[in-house]
Amino acid sequence: QREFTQKKTFTSWINSILAKHTPPYVVSDLYTDIQQGHLLLDLLEVLSGQHLPREKGFNTFQCRSNIENALTFLKSRSLKLINIHVADIIEGKPSIVLGLIWTIIFHFHIEELARTLACTYNQPSPDCSSAAGSSPKASRSVKKSAKIKERWKMSATKALLLWAKEQCSLHGSVSVTDFKSSWRSGLAFLAIIQTLRPGLVDLEKAKARSNKENLKEAFRIAELELNIPRLLEPEDVDIVNPDEKSIMTYVAQFLQYSKNLPESEEDMQEKVRKAMGWLAAQEKKLAKLLVETENETYYQKYKEMMSFMETFNQEKIPFLPVLSSKRGEAELSGDQQQMREEWDKVISQINEWKAKLDQMLPSPLDRIEAWLQELERLQAEDLPDLQDPFRAMSLFREIIVIFKGLMDCFDSHLDTLQSFKNEDEKNMPLVLPEKLEEMKRRFSNIRSTNPSTFLEYHYGLCSAIANEVKLKLNIWDMKYGAKESVESLLENW
Repeated sequence: QREFTQKKTFTSWINSILAKHTPPYVVSDLYTDIQQGHLLLDLLEVLSGQHLPREKGFNTFQCRSNIENALTFLKSRSLKLINIHVADIIEGKPSIVLGLIWTIIFHFHIEELARTLACTYNQPSPDCSSAAGSSPKASRSVKKSAKIKERWKMSATKALLLWAKEQCSLHGSVSVTDFKSSWRSGLAFLAIIQTLRPGLVDLEKAKARSNKENLKEAFRIAELELNIPRLLEPEDVDIVNPDEKSIMTYVAQFLQYSKNLPESEEDMQEKVRKAMGWLAAQEKKLAKLLVETENETYYQKYKEMMSFMETFNQEKIPFLPVLSSKRGEAELSGDQQQMREEWDKVISQINEWKAKLDQMLPSPLDRIEAWLQELERLQAEDLPDLQDPFRAMSLFREIIVIFKGLMDCFDSHLDTLQSFKNEDEKNMPLVLPEKLEEMKRRFSNIRSTNPSTFLEYHYGLCSAIANEVKLKLNIWDMKYGAKESVESLLENW
């Protein structure tokens, strides 16, 4: 029964996510459809917003490769895939497939939503640190982050449960203590709907109805009025021991709905005020740190910067929604505009600090860093507009010459980096090992993306289009009628 419910719930959840995929994808049998790997990659691309590498075919090798790509991506996000192997997914083993999908649901759906509640409920979220963490000494506590992340799974579940309790507590006798039997009567679902959209349900009448009637009504209203996909059926919940994971998956959708509700002006102003206070504290902390480390060695300066950035990146998470709201829109309030300017100012100061530290790298690392930055800058630039293939060819030729000139130094710079002796005359480290590893990773990224080949491909593409244009123009030597018909012909072509 539990496996059947999970399969049905997880399949419905996946279909609600893949409805956003282009083109939309519908799972008919989870255990069979997952075996090719395309389903997993489509799902992860929609959830992460990233484009993932894949094999387009469906033979055994290509399916295995696609599943491996999906699992590699999940591992890169520090997800533990215990006893989940490619061979088991290719065979469609129910327990393994359901375990993998639950890991994805928990990380991308439940954990991401609960993260926003962590500060409110004082949970040890890895993205929410206390005010004490802003001092230099307290910043060392980030070493405990691994332990905190181990506890976060429990905390995310608890944060979601506390949120559900809070919604239900507004309606008297509706009690929620878990994600199992507390939901059997259907009253908890109806209470949450009533809190989110007052007037849609009558809780007094619901108390006189059967469990199945309440569940049916709650799922119907959630689907029609809140646009929440129907992941469960009354018979899935009205049993002695309902499946916890299925109920959590469904309840999290109500939390998602609450996050999308428009905020009052008063709530927004309070969030802006808190964000402004945090930004002012970061600016003071940064200025103090720059003064305190002025006479320190490069090693110590970089170490302090890493400590500052780790704490900064943890503390900024709760403020990101307000910092990014209405970005680029003209209707920003005065306070929001000021907050945006303060944010840009702090980020600019951090970037200046990083740039100065990069310039202070000991020789020959300073030259290698400058070379890496120039190459990465060129890689980040937009490609020429292919609508004009003749002009694009000319621009590609120029860029390819620059890239090849830079790439000529690739091997020598990499050899120099790998053979760099990281110690001074007192046998003390000159550079933090993390910085050296970061530089090596950037070399690997450049090698894997192979920018010269990428540019040559686009140059060849432009050349082919240009040749087609020339060929077409050469054979169009007869009259084609009115100007409009010629324009239409050209546009269609």
